[in-house]
Formats: sequence, C-alpha cells, structure tokens
Amino acid sequence: MIIAEAGVNHNGDMAMACALIDAAADAGADLVKFQTFDADRLVTGSARKADYQTKTTAADESQRDMLKRLELSAAMHEQLIAHSARRGIEFFSTAFDLDSLDYLMGLGMARTKVPSGEITNLPYLRKVGGYGKPVILSTGMATLGDIEAALAVLEAAGTPRDRITVLHCSTEYPAPMAEVNLLAMPALARAFGVRVGYSDHTEGIEVAIAAVALGACVIEKHFTLDRSLPGPDHRASIEPDELARMVSSIRNIELALGDGVKRPSASEEKNRLVARKSLVAARAIAKGELFSEENLVAKRPGTGISPMRLDEWLGRPAARDFAPDEQIEP
Repeated sequence: MIIAEAGVNHNGDMAMACALIDAAADAGADLVKFQTFDADRLVTGSARKADYQTKTTAADESQRDMLKRLELSAAMHEQLIAHSARRGIEFFSTAFDLDSLDYLMGLGMARTKVPSGEITNLPYLRKVGGYGKPVILSTGMATLGDIEAALAVLEAAGTPRDRITVLHCSTEYPAPMAEVNLLAMPALARAFGVRVGYSDHTEGIEVAIAAVALGACVIEKHFTLDRSLPGPDHRASIEPDELARMVSSIRNIELALGDGVKRPSASEEKNRLVARKSLVAARAIAKGELFSEENLVAKRPGTGISPMRLDEWLGRPAARDFAPDEQIEP
C-alpha cells in the first residue's frame, strides 16, 4: 500500500490541496494523506519549532502560529474527500489530537495512523485502539520498549495485533542515509510478529524501493508540487514525477519478488537448450574406442547428453565413429 503523504504541503490553499490529490492519483498511489489537527489542542504557545522547520519558515514564528496557517477546516475536509473520490484515490489523514481522531472517524476513515510523535501518548493510543480499525503505527524516535508499550495499549483497548502495521521511520527531514537503519524494519517484524512498512523521509526514492524488497507492505512518502514552495515540509518531499517513478518502481519490485520458489521461469525454458552444454567429441573418435576425458568435451547446445553424466560415459566403447564436435549418443 503506497501512501502519498501530502501532509501540510497544501500551505492552507484548497486549490493546491486538490492539485496534490491529482498528482497522487496520477502517480498511481493507493492513498493520499493529509494531517488533521487543531493547533491550539496540539501545541503550547511557547513550543519551539524543529530545526528543519526553522530553516524553512519564519524564524521568529512560533510552532503554533505556523500550524495555525496549515489547519484544514471541516469544509476543506469534505471537499478533499469528494475530490479524492472523483479521482479514484482513497482520502486519508493523520489526527494529532483526540477531537480530531473522533472527527476523522466520523468521516468514515477506514483506518487510523499513529504519527511518531504520539507513540508515547497513552490517551491517544487508547482512543485509537478503541476504534478497532486497522492501525498504522509510525515509530520515528522510538525505542523497542516504546513500540512494545504502544502495541500493548492498542491491543488492550480493542485492536488485535494482526490489525496493526508498524512503520519503521527516521524523524528527521531529510533523514541522513547513514541513520536510516533500514534493517531495523524486518527486525521489528521478527520482534513483534507484525506486518511492517516504512515511512520515508530520505531524499530521493531509492530507500523506499529498497524497503519493499526487504518486506515492507506499506510505504509512506512525503510529496509536494514544488520543493521550492514556502512551508516546513516541501524541501524534504519528492515532486510528482519522482512520486510516479517511485510507485512504478515499487510495483516492479513487487512483481520481481515472486513467490520464493526457485525453479526455471516460463521465459527461461526456451533458453535452457541454447545456454547449456552436451557431451561432444573433442576429436575424431573411432568405433570401439573408449570414451575418456581426452576425447570428450562439453559444448553448446544442450540438446544431447548432459555433462553431469560424464562419469557414466567414461570407459564405454563408442558404438560408432564420431566426428569432432558431434554430440555423443548411445
């Protein structure tokens, strides 16, 4: 499942938000995801912005003031849901406060997403678990203990583990390649017996594609219409053409993974006789002469006796004369 994370890259502009939906649909993503919050319920007035946000927005602006500009109203949610339906892509959103959770559930969301910052928020986790719907749990900044505790809360509240997908994540924008630690993702699957995925904050698309090869069943990636736009997340997002390439590449990797059974593929069958070898005469062999390693050699094509049977033929008398390069036969 590929989640195109529009997040707050709409900049509070409805036309831009709809254009993001269009880009996600055109790229072939399964879901387009926004963020639902009330800034006053989410953050205190004195909370500072993250370093990456300070670099991409006004330095003297508080985090709450920044988020105020990025809130989506109820009317905007309704318009975005309708536009997503017209474009054939599922609308999805992450809630960052308890009231927003209930609001999204009231809109009929099929699943919930626990963002990395809420993984240690007990009331939030209990409310999410109480819905009993599929949960995507992001684990940026989390320890194994944090994840274990969050899973326990979700399960106790009513969401069984088989309905929870745990996303490995590095909460930095952009995330340094040396800190991605992608092998932690399959380790989470082994440790907790859950489906796993990857929420990607790296530059480019290769890490998300690699995550699919390592077993991710969900990929989430921030995207924007233009990385040069003002706002906190644009610079760490990919643009529509990159999103389309990522989706296409992931679909190819899914096909390439196959079923894990090693066997000749259908397209290989026609090449087996061409590429493999048969036992042939290394030189002229007279009738009655004993076959030996000196007068036998393996050469293409593989339409005759397999060289794997060489030991069976050593010491046998030739039933007839063989010319050089002629395939051996009984």
